[in-house]
Amino acid sequence: MSLLKLRSGFEWLLEVITMFLVVALTVVVLLGVSFRYTGNSLGWYDEVAAVMLAWVTYYGAALAALKRAHISVPGFVYSRPRAVRVALVVIGEVITITFFVLLAVYGVYIIGVLGGSTMVSVPIPTAVTQSTIPIGAALYVIAELLNLPDILREAWDGRSPPSEQDIVEELQ
Repeated sequence: MSLLKLRSGFEWLLEVITMFLVVALTVVVLLGVSFRYTGNSLGWYDEVAAVMLAWVTYYGAALAALKRAHISVPGFVYSRPRAVRVALVVIGEVITITFFVLLAVYGVYIIGVLGGSTMVSVPIPTAVTQSTIPIGAALYVIAELLNLPDILREAWDGRSPPSEQDIVEELQ
């Protein structure tokens, strides 16, 4: 299987999961608002919506990483000489990947600490709700690793990332 096919499949998976989570969160919020409007507030709504928002954030962040849509300063990096440019890119990628690996490791640790506790309003284990931390971090690392060959090639060649080029072309 080629890296391109793997990346496309991973992107499709993240898009499906993120869309499902956004739709589910929308349904929960609409239910909560509707019931509150009628005077019959749902006791679990706030807690479940907050957890779902965290899930959307982590999965969406991994999808944004795969699409290379996070904020960056490519104009600064790509205006440097090749050696400096490649060094900056490598340092940035090492820091990013290291951070998310540590987040995944400590996310697993936190799940162990939480043990058998559950959410306050519904009997869902907090290990399930907090699992988005290590899962989302691992997905982010996978996204970064799938992009790494292109990122390094662009740094070596002095080409700005595609998203930056698209913006520059639109402005001209």
